[in-house]
Amino acid sequence: MIEKYVGEKIRELRKNASLTQEELAFKSGLDRTYIASVEAGHRNISIKNLDKITQSLGCTLSELFEDYEVK
Repeated sequence: MIEKYVGEKIRELRKNASLTQEELAFKSGLDRTYIASVEAGHRNISIKNLDKITQSLGCTLSELFEDYEVK
């Protein structure tokens, strides 16, 4: 499921950047509970919010999906 992949990848990138969910939420202009639900794979995230998050993490959308395999 793509929501699970995106959530796990965002969590990995966030931790590699030494950011808390709260810090990422602040940087991206989103709510911390929203970030938590995205990381848990419970959200069908919009492309706009995905772009906000990746920019806040200092990566691109293509980097986010570089390991994703369509099944």
